Amino acid sequence: MKGGVKGSIFLLTASLSAAFPLAATAAGGAVEGVIEKQSINVSAIAMFLVFVLATLGITYWASRRTKSTADFYTAGGGISGFQNGLAIAGDYMSAATLLGLTALVYGKGFDGFIYAISFFVGWPIILFLMAERLRNLGKFTFADIASYRLDQTRIRTFAAFGSLTVVCFYLIVQMVGAGQLIQLLFGLEYNIAVIAVGVLMMIYVTFGGMVATTWVQIIKACLLLGGGILLMVLAFSRFGFSFESLFSQAVGAHKAGIKIMAPGSLMADPVSAVSLSLGLLFGTAGLPHIMMRFFTVPNAKEARKSVFYATGFIGFFFLVVMVLGISAIVIVGQDPQFFENGQLGGKLIGGSNMPVMHLAKAVGGDVFLGFLSAVAFATILAVVSGLALAGASAISHDLYARVIKKGSASSADEMRVTKYASVAIGLIAIVLGILFKDQNVAFLVALAFGVAASVNFPVLILSMYWPGLTTRGALWGGIAGLVSAVGLVILSPAVWVKVLGYPQAVFPYDHPAIISMSLAFLVTWLGSITDRSARACAEAAAYEEQYIRAQTGLGASEAASH
Repeated sequence: MKGGVKGSIFLLTASLSAAFPLAATAAGGAVEGVIEKQSINVSAIAMFLVFVLATLGITYWASRRTKSTADFYTAGGGISGFQNGLAIAGDYMSAATLLGLTALVYGKGFDGFIYAISFFVGWPIILFLMAERLRNLGKFTFADIASYRLDQTRIRTFAAFGSLTVVCFYLIVQMVGAGQLIQLLFGLEYNIAVIAVGVLMMIYVTFGGMVATTWVQIIKACLLLGGGILLMVLAFSRFGFSFESLFSQAVGAHKAGIKIMAPGSLMADPVSAVSLSLGLLFGTAGLPHIMMRFFTVPNAKEARKSVFYATGFIGFFFLVVMVLGISAIVIVGQDPQFFENGQLGGKLIGGSNMPVMHLAKAVGGDVFLGFLSAVAFATILAVVSGLALAGASAISHDLYARVIKKGSASSADEMRVTKYASVAIGLIAIVLGILFKDQNVAFLVALAFGVAASVNFPVLILSMYWPGLTTRGALWGGIAGLVSAVGLVILSPAVWVKVLGYPQAVFPYDHPAIISMSLAFLVTWLGSITDRSARACAEAAAYEEQYIRAQTGLGASEAASH
């Protein structure tokens, strides 16, 4: 694979990793992490403080409603399908959706939009194959499902560590993204921004649990959708609401000309394209903070509605992103004030992820820029809250209540451990965010999706659909997926060359899913079919009962205590 292609793929991953501004050279795709501190954006800080005060009020309200573990983990199962769909969309659409994907369309045109669709295509799998069974079989975490008919202690331990691995990688990316975004747009110091995000995350999760987290995500989704649509209307009005005028002017303004209207430049290497696609497609179905949302609705019907609404919101917003990116080519790309030294075609002020912010300033002034900046930061707050809750539930519900206490822990004890875990995860996130301040962490997003696709997804989908799955097969396959996914990313160009400084990568591709996920399925299958123990026979026999519950939902409230 040519160096330019690798650089482009690495830059794409960087754009999707978080909202942190990166600067890329046109020739080699070299990534810089240096961000200049800008003057304080008063309107952005004011709007952000309004959001923080509102969400703290919601947290106080939620804390008065949170009386049990069911309330804390799943909002008591009282969230409607529409509300949960908004919350899922808010959980899934990170600031990278607004900033990174818009930047891709701005830089690559139609090809960037195709890349954005990769993050969308995993939702039909969740809708048709997983949503109903997730709700009927699970109670608090996906480990409830994976361990339903397998060994509780070993599977829950493995599932908890797999979930925590994904959560930690995502948290690092989001914390670094928050620090660098606020350093750029609000004029605050990086460490202060990271600490502020960590403290707010701990408050939301510790006191409000899933009720507070859900409503923070709903508000954030509405702000993101509303702000994006308003920006699209303002920008699109510059072209008389004519797509013909928009695209013809974009072709004339972009240095690539008519090529921006054709696909093919981003994923020229087929192995990388397939591997990245597998990670994004199946990794979505293995993200613990997304799966946890299906336990907040009262029944399987509402779970299906959740995915239906979430798919609509996410898909619509990707269409908005396309219009924003193409509009920015004309409005931002031809305005010298948004480029360093005022030179058109040079490096954007703030880095390559900033076209949408510059577009907001161009069509709405500093006030609208402040609003969109506050929305981007609120987006990160909502995502890290969901991640922290997923990590805390893995520690308290799976490890403490089910593995250590063997199901004998009281509800009060489990909630207390959850709150301790939330604080611990928040502190760890702050420390990691500060430690990784000057590191290029772009590869962590691909790693997070790759790990989710290689560790969580194979065990989860096979536990729901394959009677032959055994504890040994699940453990062997999951461990193989985890080790191979992490190991291959470390040996890839993204880490081995660009981070560790070695001249040539041991593994030539940045995305490991094509090997690690395949290996996980293969080892799981081999480990299961070669297991002739009495326990393996009992596990296969228990599938019939699990199947009935998965289809009917009978006894779903007791799934975790089976």
